[in-house]
Amino acid sequence: MLLKEMEQEAQTTRKMLGRIPNDKYDWQPHKKSMTIRSLSTHIAELPSWVTMALTTDELDFANNPYNPTMIINTAELLELFERSFADGKTHLAETNEDELLKNWTLRNGDKIYSVSTKGEIVRMAFCQIVHHRAQLGVFLRLLDVPIPGSYGPSADENEFN
Repeated sequence: MLLKEMEQEAQTTRKMLGRIPNDKYDWQPHKKSMTIRSLSTHIAELPSWVTMALTTDELDFANNPYNPTMIINTAELLELFERSFADGKTHLAETNEDELLKNWTLRNGDKIYSVSTKGEIVRMAFCQIVHHRAQLGVFLRLLDVPIPGSYGPSADENEFN
């Protein structure tokens, strides 16, 4: 079921990432918001959290600061997403239920943010992709970029407009 969900969400994510105009990567709707580059790179890298959850027992931000991949256009962004997706999907296909039930910890040094099963972390990665993809949809809507449908047609694709 997780593999099927991952593939379905990847189809929608590809469509959304593919809509980003190359000249808008530094745009942000508010000074407290991420730029489109930061947000879309995060979305493209999130499938790698599946790999991380299945091949490690924790993420310690104190020892592993986040260094996003620098992309400069939509073609590079989609390549990054495909690499992250393929790696995550491969690891998910090779795992088993016993592995998914093992604990995984998110921390920053001595401060523990959460302890969850690896399966829960995989699901959280999926949820994060959906959440940030919707956020990107708002950014693109504000730029008047047509939005692709996610679970049916969007207002831009609706034949009754």
